[in-house]
Amino acid sequence: MDRYHVYSSEDMVNWLDEGEILRSEDVTWGRPEGGFMWAPDCAYKNGTYYFYYPHPSGSDWNNSWKIGVATSKQPGTGFMDQGYIPGLGAFAMIDPCVFVDDDNRAYMYYGGGGRCVAGELNEDMMSIKGEMHDMNTLEDFHEATWVFKRNGVYYLTYSDNVHDNNQMRYATSDNPLGPWTYQGVFLETTGCSTSHGSVAEFKGKWYLFYHNQEISNQGNLRSMCIDELHFNEDGSIRIVTQTVRGLAPAGTLAETTEYPLYRVSEAGGGAGISLDDAGNKVAANLTAPEAYCVFTGIDGASGGRAALYIDYATSQELGKLHLFVNGEDSSLINATGTDNDSEYNGCVHITVRLNPGSDNTIKLTGGYGEIRVKGITAVSFGN
Repeated sequence: MDRYHVYSSEDMVNWLDEGEILRSEDVTWGRPEGGFMWAPDCAYKNGTYYFYYPHPSGSDWNNSWKIGVATSKQPGTGFMDQGYIPGLGAFAMIDPCVFVDDDNRAYMYYGGGGRCVAGELNEDMMSIKGEMHDMNTLEDFHEATWVFKRNGVYYLTYSDNVHDNNQMRYATSDNPLGPWTYQGVFLETTGCSTSHGSVAEFKGKWYLFYHNQEISNQGNLRSMCIDELHFNEDGSIRIVTQTVRGLAPAGTLAETTEYPLYRVSEAGGGAGISLDDAGNKVAANLTAPEAYCVFTGIDGASGGRAALYIDYATSQELGKLHLFVNGEDSSLINATGTDNDSEYNGCVHITVRLNPGSDNTIKLTGGYGEIRVKGITAVSFGN
């Protein structure tokens, strides 16, 4: 996993991909082969956003984890890597969580392989004040630490060791560094080999963010999930009801606008241009690695961020397309199966950066199954 994106929402229903903020190639101290950018966290303090992420520093990836830090003055863009936190890292030590308390003191939690440790951060938010401490009163801890505070009580949530189907458990304390009192399970298995969640309050309600593999049926290709988190009068967390359709909107839903669909202008490497049932040009036979299709004349308006929506059809359970924007490698796009290879009801989207004007070029290459591409919609929203 690589190439972190940030999403934002005003209503918890409509989510905007703000674009990529960091990739392994931006990390000079990281693993030479890249990849392995796992579950991160972000904290805000004194006007700066601090993005914490686990990344190996060596080819022996699971023995060389470190906790990197990137910073920005904005939550969805402008992040620059600042190095890693000295003294942190070991076998399977991943999943950082940073909690900033009401008194503006910040605490770092991370762990994996059955061990959870925590400590206070210095004012620079990039070094540990004193020593890290083992959180050794957590029952059946595996990984995925998350800490939040409600009504003066500190909650620490985590994933347990149920084989191939983790649950999420939690403990409470009157101190951010414990000792912790185990309270039980609050998220039952999701059908995924792992569970990793975070808790946030938004517009007066509490929410659990977690994942499953409902769409892809593959444990390393997960779907984000959000459900409401409810508390009993004594502060204990109720078992989360896992939904399929998601949440009711928190506020007024944003209006939607129709945008033009760009049709394929060139194909090659074994790919070709054919016609759909309505007589429109589509790209087909994107099966070989050298197969490609090109869309030209993409309007980037005044330049900056733009959401690309790719309409496609595939009979594959899971296909992929490699995306290039104006010649730059942008991402590998996952395309889950549609009803068949002629029903263009598949749509994937990603936010990229376009140049000003209408001279932008989008290229898609294949090699990951047969996918037919109907067209691309570009929605520019600037810097």
